[in-house]
Amino acid sequence: MDIDRRLLIVEDDDAFAMTLGRSFERRGYQVQRAAGLLEVPALLLAHRPQYAVVDLKLAAGASGLSCVQLLHAHDAQMLIVVLTGYASIATAVEAIKLGARHYLAKPANTDDIEEAFARAQGNAAVGLTSRTTSIKTLEWEHIHEAMAAADFNISEAARRLGMHRRTLARKLEKQRVK
Repeated sequence: MDIDRRLLIVEDDDAFAMTLGRSFERRGYQVQRAAGLLEVPALLLAHRPQYAVVDLKLAAGASGLSCVQLLHAHDAQMLIVVLTGYASIATAVEAIKLGARHYLAKPANTDDIEEAFARAQGNAAVGLTSRTTSIKTLEWEHIHEAMAAADFNISEAARRLGMHRRTLARKLEKQRVK
């Protein structure tokens, strides 16, 4: 097994993690899976991965951003890709600042993830859109930014946003943070 092809998948959805893991194993990666942040430190020591795929929202309200921070602190050369079902500009920026190589919205396949691992530089040729941002999108990004700043603590984020905790919880249920 190629020693530089060790991959850690941090994903709380067992079925998705297993499918993704099998796909990477068929491509020659040695894969370890963690369902949450608490399992990661032991795997880092035993497995010493060169690559990581991290879900943005983990079980029990844990933040994938905290996982990115932990992985980058352990090995600044590790290539980390963040996956999320509900992408926002705020969490994308934070993920990159914390050490992620790339940030992909689900659904993303193994080809997309491998391409993200390989892409070291930005692409200045990416087309700019002339579409204006809707109020709903701006609200969602503002909520996401507050959630990230509050380390995904709903009560603290609601306080920072000046709204009732239950109101924020209802908004998050409509647009699940993942």
